[in-house]
Amino acid sequence: MTSMRDRTVVVTGATSGIGRVVCERLAAMGASLALVARDRAKAEALAAELAGSDTPRTSVHVADLSRLPDVRRVAGELAALPRIDVLLNNAGAIFNRRETTAEGFEQTFALNHLAYFALTNLLFDRLKASAPARVVNVASEAHRGATLAFDDLQTARGYSGWLAYRRSKLCNILFTRKLARRLSGSGVTANALHPGFVATSFGDNNRGVFRFGVGIAKRIMAIPPAEGAKTPVYLASAPEVVGLTGLYFDKCAAREPSAAAQDDDSGERLWRESARLSGVG
Repeated sequence: MTSMRDRTVVVTGATSGIGRVVCERLAAMGASLALVARDRAKAEALAAELAGSDTPRTSVHVADLSRLPDVRRVAGELAALPRIDVLLNNAGAIFNRRETTAEGFEQTFALNHLAYFALTNLLFDRLKASAPARVVNVASEAHRGATLAFDDLQTARGYSGWLAYRRSKLCNILFTRKLARRLSGSGVTANALHPGFVATSFGDNNRGVFRFGVGIAKRIMAIPPAEGAKTPVYLASAPEVVGLTGLYFDKCAAREPSAAAQDDDSGERLWRESARLSGVG
């Protein structure tokens, strides 16, 4: 295994599924970990478990990343860390019914995209000061076939959970490509990835037929979290990735995303709109 000793990794959505396995593997490599999660009890339990491994330090940071005030607060906590060598934006969900946050943002857009955008921008200075550093964004093959409607970014018209999710994953890749260009020359790289369709708690926050259907699909087609964690761990730690930026990875190899995900005009427009909505960047 690659040694991650003397490196600090921030992982959002750290307590379950892919995030938890990533934390366990990076801890075994000797990384210090900053766990970002909604549930303090689960995060502290994981931190206690990791304390028995080779990881030298683990900190717990509690936040609902669908809420921008929480994103700002936790970013302040993380910026106080001595260094951040890797920021792994992993937290995400799918919402079958359209719901909005206290700030009026559609939940999927807020959690799956705006949180990535705002948290990363708020940690720019710490990442640059820690260079060489990496930003790793968990996207999905679900982006294929999706397009953005800039007059309806938050899917107020014709909402479906799957449509909103696919659009959010397209946003992840567009954001990553634009971020890579913004960070050019800073020593900080940015890459996105598809972890696979993983048997996690994904979709369990929903009810009825939708939850049942997702559950059946997971039992039939999903891979275990240990398999889904391979690519994010690779992008966080592998020496082969040094200097690579703005790419999309699947099964630990660079892969071309959809044409819509490579539309740099859309990426620029998405950045401007995200900055306006979040007040960050």
